[in-house]
Formats: sequence, C-alpha cells, structure tokens
Amino acid sequence: MISIGPLNKRGRETAKTMAAYLRRAKITPDLVLCSTAVRAKQTLEPIAKAIKLPRVAFESRIYGIAQPELLKYIRGLPETVGSALMIGHNPGLHDLALALADTKSRKRLPPAEGKFPTGAVAAFRFDGAWKELRSNGATVLSFTSPKEIASRLRPHSP
Repeated sequence: MISIGPLNKRGRETAKTMAAYLRRAKITPDLVLCSTAVRAKQTLEPIAKAIKLPRVAFESRIYGIAQPELLKYIRGLPETVGSALMIGHNPGLHDLALALADTKSRKRLPPAEGKFPTGAVAAFRFDGAWKELRSNGATVLSFTSPKEIASRLRPHSP
C-alpha cells in the first residue's frame, strides 16, 4: 500500500477555502464518504467545522480504486441517503465525474486529458435510486475549483 503524507500548507488552505464554499453554497450532504488516507481526513476536518454533517463514513475501499469500482460503490448506497459527498483521490474521482456526466453537461468538467484540481467540487443530479445510477446518467450542476473560489475573493482593481 502506498502511504500518502499529510496535507502541506497549500492543501490545508485549499481545504478551508472549499469548506467555506460549501457553507456559502449551502451544500449539506446526507452522507460524506471519506477515504481513510491522511490527506482525505485532513480535507474533511475544515468541512466538518463549516457545515453540519449528519453522517461520515471513512472508507478504505475508495482509496486508489478506479472509476468502475467507485461507481459500483455509489450504486450500493442506501436509498435513505438523498445526497452524498465523496472525498477521495484522482484519477479515480475525475474519471468517475466524466463517466457520470451526461453528454450535454460534461463540458462543465475538465476533459479527460485535463486536470481535475485537488479540492475541486463537482455536483451532480440524477433521477432514480442509487442502484440505478449509470454512466452518462447524471447532470453536472456545477464544477468549482479552489482557484476559481480564490479569484472570486480577490479584490478586483478598477
């Protein structure tokens, strides 16, 4: 198993920026699925402080797995979960986002050859039960990167 070290200063700042974004956007998932890697847990810390998280599940199964397994995992979520936030790792999460996105909304995401920035948040909507979620079956509602949030917060010169 490959060990990933703790977040560096930039990573900690990114996590705080995205936690503030989630709070301002009123994004409050029913369940957070968080990798057991140190970095993922450290990313979760400011989020847990910023928004009320009803349930957090630390999952070693989402560490380092590919998109098909991540999709299979999501399909196994209980129907009592209305929304979920996954804190995990690339390239798996980037590949999962691209696989979930329908053809009309996929352009909101970075392309496969592009970079899905660390700390970025992609929000999706789909109709039906988790077990029915299929590739190209969700609409990308938004894609927000830490850089984009930081640029909104910077004062603009006249």
